[in-house]
Amino acid sequence: MIELGIKLVLTHILGDFVLQPLSWVKDKETKGVKSVGLYNHIMVHVLLMYVVLWFDVRYWQAFFVIPVTHLGIDLLKIYLKGKLNSRLLFMGDQILHFLVIFAVVLSYFPDKFKWFYLNNPQVLLTITALLMVTFASGILLKVLLSRWNVQSNEEDKYKGMDEAGKYIGMLERLFIFFFVVIGQWAGLGFLITAKSIFRFNDLSRNQDRQFTEYILIGTLMSFGVAISIGLIYKYLLGLL
Repeated sequence: MIELGIKLVLTHILGDFVLQPLSWVKDKETKGVKSVGLYNHIMVHVLLMYVVLWFDVRYWQAFFVIPVTHLGIDLLKIYLKGKLNSRLLFMGDQILHFLVIFAVVLSYFPDKFKWFYLNNPQVLLTITALLMVTFASGILLKVLLSRWNVQSNEEDKYKGMDEAGKYIGMLERLFIFFFVVIGQWAGLGFLITAKSIFRFNDLSRNQDRQFTEYILIGTLMSFGVAISIGLIYKYLLGLL
């Protein structure tokens, strides 16, 4: 099961990212269904699958389903180009390709995926913890920090990217959560050090004590929330 999944993912990565020249991509975007580059791209995927799977006829479903769906997904992406955000299109395109691979593997090994059902308490606990450490805790921190209406004295030229802080906070708490879960507490020290280094120039240039204290409180709250969720997750996981 795992071997088949790895082989199919390997063929996808090789076909989509390694062996797809830019000229094919541009040809697909300009000519759509009439693009020669599109069909060359699909043929590369087919050949890769045959080679990686050693021409094993047991996987005839994969040889048929994956190329056909890949063609359909790529055509859908071409049709939606310009109508949707390019980042959203890329992510949606890749998610659909991997869902097809997952479905194909599942069709060959249906009994192996019983653990994946959403009535599994471990799966539900993990999903809940991840949502808590990313979205829910972000809102919680925003509410808690709202009592301090602190603005930076920085000029517009130092203004950061839109919502960058939100996603930095999510990634920071995810790293903390995983470090706690796997018991690598030293990783927390690495994160604190790295954040201090990156923030040092901003805070020293700003020369605003209130803003510095605001950043420090937010950082400590974020670390505290992520550590707490990680510890609670480990405790509850041990009870299941």
